[in-house]
Amino acid sequence: MSAQAEGEYAEALQNYYEAMRLEVDPYDRSYILYNIGLIHTSNGEHTKALEYYYQALERNPCLPQALNNIAVIYHYRGEQAIEMGDAQASETLFNKAADYWREAIRLAPTNYIEAQNWLTINERL
Repeated sequence: MSAQAEGEYAEALQNYYEAMRLEVDPYDRSYILYNIGLIHTSNGEHTKALEYYYQALERNPCLPQALNNIAVIYHYRGEQAIEMGDAQASETLFNKAADYWREAIRLAPTNYIEAQNWLTINERL
């Protein structure tokens, strides 16, 4: 985690992959997978990040931060679709974001205030 905090993403990934090889507890593995997803998100590799967030949730469905990050990626993609003039795709992506944010908020009701505001403003609660 210290390598990740220092922006040494290649080293951090190497360490996380080694941790995955050694760790057997699904709960602990979920956090390793989540952290790998964070690195891919930081690198702009959203498809890879989603894969790792989903894997984290398979092992630990009560991981609101993974749900939030999935929602953020879908929201970002929805914004991109608007910029490209694809209103239908943006609506689908925003609906996916809303689904993940609602679940994250259900698990952590005092977190994700910006997401709660977005859901309210966009009538997606």
